[in-house]
Amino acid sequence: MANDLSTPLRGRKHRVDGGRHHFPLARTLFGVSIVILLGALGRIVLVDDPLGGRPMAEVAITSTRDANAVANAVAVPNASAGATSPVTITADDQQFPAGQVPLVPYEPAETTPRPSLEVSLIGTGVLPELAEETVNGIIPRMSPTGLGPFDAYRRPVDEIAPNLAKIAIVVTGLGINEQGSMNAIDQLPADITLAFAPYGRSLVGTVNTARASGHEVMLEIPLEPFDYPQNDPGPHTMLTGETPRANLDKLFWLMSRFGGYFSVMNNMGARFTASAGDMSPVMEELGLRGLGYLDDGSSNRSVAGQLAEANNVPFTRATTMLDANPSRPAILSAIASLEAQAMETGSAIGIISALPISVQTVSEWAQELDAKGIVLVPASALMK
Repeated sequence: MANDLSTPLRGRKHRVDGGRHHFPLARTLFGVSIVILLGALGRIVLVDDPLGGRPMAEVAITSTRDANAVANAVAVPNASAGATSPVTITADDQQFPAGQVPLVPYEPAETTPRPSLEVSLIGTGVLPELAEETVNGIIPRMSPTGLGPFDAYRRPVDEIAPNLAKIAIVVTGLGINEQGSMNAIDQLPADITLAFAPYGRSLVGTVNTARASGHEVMLEIPLEPFDYPQNDPGPHTMLTGETPRANLDKLFWLMSRFGGYFSVMNNMGARFTASAGDMSPVMEELGLRGLGYLDDGSSNRSVAGQLAEANNVPFTRATTMLDANPSRPAILSAIASLEAQAMETGSAIGIISALPISVQTVSEWAQELDAKGIVLVPASALMK
């Protein structure tokens, strides 16, 4: 053993890995990469192929420029290009000069043309010169000659002896019940004024019947009462605190429901008629349009009289509500009070609703006036 340990290493074959040999993989891969890179560079340099070997095919292309004759006909010629003679195109057996050929055949829509103002007023008894078209419909106006609806549509009155007391009766709430309104028109004397609410379905026809029977007619406009909205006079009620424009828009809608009325009157409105700031624009508009105003007398705080005078609006105020108690005895008692007032002051105006009992009672009463020294007149005759 000592000899083996002391023997020199020289001349001995020593393999640390037990005698196995390594393959030079890394060197081989490096060499292959160099060969591929050199081949690619050589192809780029030596071969003229900008598409990089992608497949391609050459085909003949036929231009479609100027192929659409209709499009060419309506196109605007290029100023830089030489102008050519216009071409006439035939379409649907019609000749169209260049620039006027319809790309799509035009078929006008079947629409009903809007009738003229004169046509719209046929059969209504409304004068065209006293009518103004609005988005809501036709509303009254003053004519260019100064004729207003008050003078044009009120019932004419013969000269009345000065010793006779004058009484006017206004029936309110007409138009909502068509049959009831027609019955009232048939029963009541022509000198009784009829006031129509703006909500009936057949207002125009009913109003035309009333005017054809000799009655003058009024438009009722809903105004805000103190207990609104618990007590609501109807849609488009004019309200305090709203802008003048908003209330005038409501007024124009109300005024367009029918025509031929000479005046308006309030439906409720104790709060509104007591507010000069809210009532003033309305009264100013009535004055500009030549309409009258009747105050139903239900509120002592109403400033309608002062505003009407300031705006040259024909005005009067009713004195008695005749059927606050809708029974025949109560109505006759209220009429008796109205007669006494007329005899004392020379005139009086009573308001009555369109209830059948009210209409019948007033109709029978009117037949006995001649013996009392009282004459029945339309309300317009008592308006200043």
